[in-house]
Amino acid sequence: MRDLSNELLDWYDVHARAMPWRVGPTDKKAGVRPDPYAVWMSEIMLQQTTVAAVTEYFKRFITRWPTVSDLAAAEDAEVMGEWAGLGYYARARNLLKCARAVVADHDGTFPADHAALLRLPGIGPYTAAAIASIAFDLRHVVVDGNVERVMARMFDEHTPLPASKPILTEHADRLTPQDRPGDHAQAVMDLGATICTPKSPACGICPWREPCQARAAGTAPELPKKTPKKAKPIRHGTVYLAQRNDGAWLVETRPDKGLLGGMMGWPGSEWVDTSEPRPRNAPLETDWIKLDGEVRHTFTHFHLILDVMVANVSNAEPERGFYLPRDQFRPSDLPTVMRKAFDLAQK
Repeated sequence: MRDLSNELLDWYDVHARAMPWRVGPTDKKAGVRPDPYAVWMSEIMLQQTTVAAVTEYFKRFITRWPTVSDLAAAEDAEVMGEWAGLGYYARARNLLKCARAVVADHDGTFPADHAALLRLPGIGPYTAAAIASIAFDLRHVVVDGNVERVMARMFDEHTPLPASKPILTEHADRLTPQDRPGDHAQAVMDLGATICTPKSPACGICPWREPCQARAAGTAPELPKKTPKKAKPIRHGTVYLAQRNDGAWLVETRPDKGLLGGMMGWPGSEWVDTSEPRPRNAPLETDWIKLDGEVRHTFTHFHLILDVMVANVSNAEPERGFYLPRDQFRPSDLPTVMRKAFDLAQK
């Protein structure tokens, strides 16, 4: 197993992907150490999201809040606004909670201890292992989707995910070295992202092509197998976009718990499983106009279809929500589904 790890690390030393939160092999050899804050932030952002989607968000966050203490002192609304569009908004709330816990309980320094990392808000087993390994070079097994795919092919494992997770983790554990475990973890991820890809893996240039059992069996393209997912239900609702005569928009801050928690958005109805009649719950009495078209958005567990109602109002007081002055309103601060409604209203 040591030879396999060395082969992969030799490949990584030449082909490591450049990322703004990563300290590459050359810099490490020059004595540069990873910043635990940057590693933690990138891992939280990368949950359920791609490197391409995260990169610009990470750069903005790290520029605006260069240390965990800076982030801990930030206003919730500012952080949620910067996060808008990245999705899975509970991550943004936990980002703030974790930063404040690191400052309050660890003097602004991330603990170099797996168990202590697990006790921080928003850090689960995978993220704790990734931070401990990548930031502190402690030997922990890091298994994401890329690693699962590489392991399934290396060992020709046909048990479908998610049932095969423990098996694939055991394989990854056996391959993880004591020396440079953080680089090894990132190397397997890079291998899965650039060579051992979901479709058409480039087996001919893979550093592990010889020992790969699935390549030898001709089964690599079909692995890992997955248990078929159930069809997502469809929910329906209505959002209300009201603009006052002075240009202010009627918005609301969503409850902390639940989807889009803590985010700014348009007042609206509940999201229900029935399409007829469409649920209505206007935030004020006025002449609402229903727009042609509708907003469609997909969340993790369901598809959402929204009717969009618009109105121009004078000084009508809303039953809920508040008017945000035009010079303070930024569409980019809205979560994606709410921005889709705004874009539809602008057509």
